[in-house]
Amino acid sequence: MRSIVLMYDSLVKNLLEPYGCEWTKTPNFQRLAEKTIKFENCYVGSLPCMPARREMHTGRYNFFTRSWGPLEPYDHSLPEILGKNGIHTHLISDHYHYWEEGGANYHTKFNTWEIVRGQEGDKWKAQLEEPPIPEKVLKRPTHRWRQDWVNRGYLDTEEKQSQVTTINLGLEFLQKNVAYDNWMLQIECFDPHEPFYTQQSYKNLYEHVYDGPFCDWPPYRQIQDSDPEDIKEHLRCEYAALLTMCDKYLGKILDFMDQNDMWKDTMLIVNTDHGFMLGEHEWLGKNVGPTYNEIANTPLFIWNPKVNKKNESRTSLVQTIDIAPTLYSFFDISIPETVLGKDLTPVLENDAKLRDAIVYGSHAGNINCTDGKYIYMRAPDPNNDEVYNYTLLCTHMMQSFVKEEINNSEFVGPLGFTNGYKVLKVKKIKPKNQSGQMNLGDFLFNLDQDPQMNKNIIGTNKEETTIKQMKKYIVDIMEQNDVPQEVYTRYNL
Repeated sequence: MRSIVLMYDSLVKNLLEPYGCEWTKTPNFQRLAEKTIKFENCYVGSLPCMPARREMHTGRYNFFTRSWGPLEPYDHSLPEILGKNGIHTHLISDHYHYWEEGGANYHTKFNTWEIVRGQEGDKWKAQLEEPPIPEKVLKRPTHRWRQDWVNRGYLDTEEKQSQVTTINLGLEFLQKNVAYDNWMLQIECFDPHEPFYTQQSYKNLYEHVYDGPFCDWPPYRQIQDSDPEDIKEHLRCEYAALLTMCDKYLGKILDFMDQNDMWKDTMLIVNTDHGFMLGEHEWLGKNVGPTYNEIANTPLFIWNPKVNKKNESRTSLVQTIDIAPTLYSFFDISIPETVLGKDLTPVLENDAKLRDAIVYGSHAGNINCTDGKYIYMRAPDPNNDEVYNYTLLCTHMMQSFVKEEINNSEFVGPLGFTNGYKVLKVKKIKPKNQSGQMNLGDFLFNLDQDPQMNKNIIGTNKEETTIKQMKKYIVDIMEQNDVPQEVYTRYNL
């Protein structure tokens, strides 16, 4: 048997045709839904990018005990274990965080891997001459802004763009290995992550009037009075243009599977790490505001030839940690005891209920919980700064831990989640290096009555029993994950 995992970054569920969007042009995602099982209630686990990928390797939550960081020496890695069991694993990605300090040992768990350069300010091309940056811009404050414009100069046609190269390398792998058995191919496209850079032909599909400053890389914050009046429509159109480009190249993978009769023996998983806010609830981006469903409720499509069901939907609660055990099961490899995610085969077969509730969040931010009827967001105590990373690899997103973090750390354990290893317990310091999520208090939403999550019902005197149940779900899941005691204390649980 073989499998293809096609992963996008920041793929927004409610902007895809198969999930009901009528204005974006995504016919190949519609075609994908007709060839697979579509999941309605797939949720993130740990946010954002690399924490989600750690979950795909380990089948465990990351956010309770670690911020953005690498795989730990005690982690059981899906591609590594598949490789040891005779399944050749290959990664192709333009997700440049893989070759930074905080992600530098994920790709090495694959038997073979290829990287594609140039996305979002990737430190790629050297150019001392100033690039042609627009004079007036509305952008996310970042040191990568100038480098991104250098890179754009080398990605000035469609065939040069990183996504196209990534998909073409995936097709090359398939062409060379379509006659062989026992492999897993993981193709990761950084798109449609911002900046929403694509060619004019795609932008022409979403013509609109916009007179504000240049903006295809929005800041992560609330909409402000000083923002252009039509900023929301503009960003949605910029995103949609890149989304349609993603759709085109998804079609090429589907074409190859059709032409080579791969549906008979090849699993296909199409997923993402999280969504993105494009002005909904007056927020832009991710990480900093509440984790609304535009971020948390993600698209997921799975074709399993052993189940042989397609063009159907499933409503069972599933999430990122379930991908690893599903792949272990498909390849008939024993699921490691450390994996806490669920094999999705019963859901594919008959929409079996796997759990009563799930949790998700970013390290040091709100702990979010849903049972499918309610979403509860539990904020930490704002006066409690007892936040720790548990790690043996002392790197953040783009840098090593600083001296103060290392000097004030201590070896502890072994702990329940460290597989017999002692680990460093490293306290968070300022400036923030864990989560930039604002502490805006607790939220509770009734999804049956308010599916758009517009009304926080805390304080309505109708929610006491529901909150009690949601807190119990959170505590039960934390106990299953061997979460350290100070986390319970910080969230008053």
